[in-house]
Amino acid sequence: MAGAGEAEASALAFRGLKRNYRCVQSLQQFYNGRPYAVSSDGSFLACACDDKVKLVNACSASVRAVLEGDTEAVTALALSPDDKFLFSASHSRLIRVWDLSSFKCVRSWKGHDGPVMAMACHSSGGLLATAGADRKVLVWDVDGGYCTHFFKGHGGVVTSIMFHPDPSCLLVFSGSDDATVRVWNLKTKKCVAVLEKHFSTVTSLALSESDQILLSGGRIRHGLPTYETIEDVRVIYPGTRLASYIQTFESTRKMRKDGSPVSIWFLTVGEQGIVRIWSSESTLCLYEQQSSDTTLVSEDNSRRDQGLLCVTSDQQFLFYNFDQAPKKELQLNLYKRLVGYNEEIIDLKFVVRVYDVGTMSCSYVLVGHTDIVLCLDTCVLNTGKAYIVTGSKDNSVRLWNAASKRCVGVASGHMGAVGAVAFSKKHRNFFVSGSSDRTIKVWGLDSLSESLNQETKLKAKAIVAGHDKDINCLAVSPNDALVCSGSQDRNACVWRLPDLVSVAVLKGHKRGIWSVEFSPVDQCVLTASGDKTIKYWLISDGTCLRTFEGHTAGVLRASFVTRGCSLFHAVTDHLFLQQIFFFSPCGADGLLKLWTVKTSECVATYDQHESKVWALAVGKKTERLATGGGDAVINLWEDSTAADKEEDLRKTEEVALKSQELENALSDKDYVRTIQLAFELRMPHKLFRLFSELCRERLADDPIEEVVRTLGKEELRLLLEFVREWNTRSQSCHVAQFVLFRIFRVFPPTEIIQVKGVRELLEGLIPYSQRHFSRIDRLTRSAFLLDYTLARMAVLEPVAAAPSPPDGSRLLAGPGGGWPGIGGSELEIGGGGDEAAEEKLHLKKRKSGKSRRGSEKKIKDAVERDLSAISVQG
Repeated sequence: MAGAGEAEASALAFRGLKRNYRCVQSLQQFYNGRPYAVSSDGSFLACACDDKVKLVNACSASVRAVLEGDTEAVTALALSPDDKFLFSASHSRLIRVWDLSSFKCVRSWKGHDGPVMAMACHSSGGLLATAGADRKVLVWDVDGGYCTHFFKGHGGVVTSIMFHPDPSCLLVFSGSDDATVRVWNLKTKKCVAVLEKHFSTVTSLALSESDQILLSGGRIRHGLPTYETIEDVRVIYPGTRLASYIQTFESTRKMRKDGSPVSIWFLTVGEQGIVRIWSSESTLCLYEQQSSDTTLVSEDNSRRDQGLLCVTSDQQFLFYNFDQAPKKELQLNLYKRLVGYNEEIIDLKFVVRVYDVGTMSCSYVLVGHTDIVLCLDTCVLNTGKAYIVTGSKDNSVRLWNAASKRCVGVASGHMGAVGAVAFSKKHRNFFVSGSSDRTIKVWGLDSLSESLNQETKLKAKAIVAGHDKDINCLAVSPNDALVCSGSQDRNACVWRLPDLVSVAVLKGHKRGIWSVEFSPVDQCVLTASGDKTIKYWLISDGTCLRTFEGHTAGVLRASFVTRGCSLFHAVTDHLFLQQIFFFSPCGADGLLKLWTVKTSECVATYDQHESKVWALAVGKKTERLATGGGDAVINLWEDSTAADKEEDLRKTEEVALKSQELENALSDKDYVRTIQLAFELRMPHKLFRLFSELCRERLADDPIEEVVRTLGKEELRLLLEFVREWNTRSQSCHVAQFVLFRIFRVFPPTEIIQVKGVRELLEGLIPYSQRHFSRIDRLTRSAFLLDYTLARMAVLEPVAAAPSPPDGSRLLAGPGGGWPGIGGSELEIGGGGDEAAEEKLHLKKRKSGKSRRGSEKKIKDAVERDLSAISVQG
């Protein structure tokens, strides 16, 4: 049997079956349209995401750290000039200071009577200005956490605030929804100016480099002829690349007169999503962006020499750089796009986003559908061109050229939402679509136009009304001979291509079918249904060969990931599927499961999603997978079977070597090295045995204390976990307390409280330690009580009486009526007995005093000896 198992394992390894996948990269939700802050070097972003603050790498969109909030939405963010501290405020009115080296909150306080709407940090880093919904402007000492200035005068919510960039000029500028801008002097603690030219909320403030011109933007259509509400305004500082381009542009167009003062250039963004560049010398717009994907709501150019960062209302971070066109025209180029929130990953958007898996940045957006995109598929034609086909709720199917990023074909004709599309697998010259109108259509690609600017009207080559309810999924066979459709009518139908003639109807599911997939090696079909089962069907006669059960909710997607031998041979395929729980109180939890077809065994389960997992994509070589769900998270998975096997072998060898070294050290009584190896091998039982032996021996050179001194914070935490476990049992509590005493003697409290999770560890140690102390105290009291009782019992011992003489003893009695050979009367005999009893009593008291320091067994032995002596005397 063992040989057969080894042979099967070798066969599995030879065929390269996937046994495990590892999540290597994840695109998470990190921004939901609330405030954000950019580091001074542009390397990372601090983004508000509900009640949390996420620090995001600007290059890869990966989340560096998550700063947990207080369950209230974050309303304002600001970074210190050196990027070492982050200031945050929430609806709870709590202001927090975060140390970005340890990602911990080092200080917090409340100051406003309402939420903080904006905040700014002084260039020195020592002052923080906050603007609140309570119409107040407060300035705080960052180190002390106390208020240094209290400004009141606005008639509405304070929406924007900024310090004067010159540290020697102690001025604070604030804008409010009362349509005023106020200037506050920190020296005199008074308002020195009120600017009242606005007619609506002031949304942004900016100061020129000469510190002589203040720019303010508001939600009005007056002022500059922008004809839109201004959301943000920024000054373009001289010396930057953009400033040099603008200067060249102005000189070329001769827009500046000789001898005129140097103008100030600035940017504006607003509700139309257009970036505009203006000059303070005139109301002429120097540059206007031609189009924008979505509406812009904020802009920041804190990384002055690197370009422009714009943030849109649909949570996109757009990175632009400026260039000069051949005709010396300004040109705004988008070079990076980070998406902070994707909605549910079933393409619940009017556009399709294409991501670079290396940087996880959005490469481009496909715009054309007028309603929600429900499905998509990709294909590389024989000509080498890559195409994307998408189906939408607007009842249309669109074909996109991935290279040109344009729509090249439109397939219209469905009377309902298109819920499924599938490309040809072999010839790649057609695709199939299925709709809620219960029809399946085959579309050819022969009529595609080579022109990139023209959309071709695609024609249907075949059509069939194949189901009684909505069609959820489609799959084309590897040889393009068949197509399988799954529907809400609980049936899967197999059709012959290209004329869509029925071949087989697969009946057996009790609920709608969400996914169908052809086997890459057998003439079989895999179906996943809402009835919590997956079925494997034979196409020739429509029989169900195998049913995979065990799910607790409907299965939404299933796909093969490994090629194997025929189903009826020794080894078959693996399939990768996902499971959705619909009955979770706060949203369904998504699980990914890896199954083996031959044994119907689930070999691995993965939990990386917090909600429904709607999407699953398998790479061409099945080495990489991608999943997306309702939690707006996209996870990339890579096959780690070989790497995990090598890692297991390496760990096994390492454990064997260290185990042998541990035994050698133990035989040499090198306890320090033995304890260190037991720590490395994570052997709590071996450690307990070592500590028990050392506790009994009580060596002069305490090896436990020597080892404890060398422990780091992580190892100390592990040792405290072991001690907490040992302390829960009365048989091992003395060893736990023995080790715990040495930990507290070596490490001061200031170091112990820095151990991660020490609060929970101490909370687990304290109640059991109190229980053990109470038990030992109770036993000690009982021992002393027994000692006292036995001592008092000795006082009540009977005095030995004189024995009566036997019959005829008077004839033999000596003079004085005594016994022959014994002088003295009866009284003398009795008196002698009293002296002996007193002597024994004193002896017993001395022994009783000694027994207090001995065990209970010694006390009982002393009492038995006293009783036997009295009986002998009697």
